[in-house]
Amino acid sequence: MSTPRTAEVVRNTNETQIRVAINLDGTGQQKLDTGVPFLDHMLDQIARHGLIDLDIHAKGDLHIDAHHTVEDVGITLGMAFAKAIGDKKGIRRYGHAYVPLDEALSRVVIDFSGRPGLEYHIPFTRSMIGSFDVDLTSEFFHGFVNHAQVTLHVDNLRGVNAHHQAETVFKAFGRALRMAVELDARAAGTIPSTKGSL
Repeated sequence: MSTPRTAEVVRNTNETQIRVAINLDGTGQQKLDTGVPFLDHMLDQIARHGLIDLDIHAKGDLHIDAHHTVEDVGITLGMAFAKAIGDKKGIRRYGHAYVPLDEALSRVVIDFSGRPGLEYHIPFTRSMIGSFDVDLTSEFFHGFVNHAQVTLHVDNLRGVNAHHQAETVFKAFGRALRMAVELDARAAGTIPSTKGSL
C-alpha cells in the first residue's frame, strides 16, 4: 500500500491565522471557512475538479480588506502541496486543462518543476465580483506558486462575465493539478527529470 500523500500546515502571522490540510489522493471533499465567501467558492472548484480533499480554515484582518487572507491562503496551500507531494517520485509532473463556462474559456498549465514562476493573463471585465476584488486572484496564485515551487501559466482566453472568467480559471487549475500530481505506474519510483531531482 502506498504512503498517503497528505499534509497539514499551520501558518500564523500578525495578519492571518491559517490551517490547511490536504489529501492529494482524495475524492474532492472540502471544508472551507476563510471568511471570504468568493474565495471559498473558488477553493471548492479546486477540490471538486482536482479530486483533492481540502480542509482550509482562515482568520484574517478582514476589517482592513481581504488581501492578506487571500494571499496567505495561497501561500499556505502551496506549502501544503510541497509537503504532501514530497520527493515527487512517480508523479506525472506536468498538468494542463481547458475549461469552458458558457462564454468564458480558460487554460491552465502547471509544472512541478521546483522553480517558482507565474505567467498570469486574466483580462477581467470588471474590478469586483460582488465584494471580491479581482486583483486578489493574482495574489493567490503568486502565493501558491512561490511556496509550492511550481511553474504556472494561467490564461483566460475569452469571457465577458467576470465570475465565469474566475471560475473557469480555478476549475482548470484544479484539473491541471489533478493531472500533474497523479502517480504514473510506468514511472513508479523515478523522478521525472533528466537532472534526477526536482
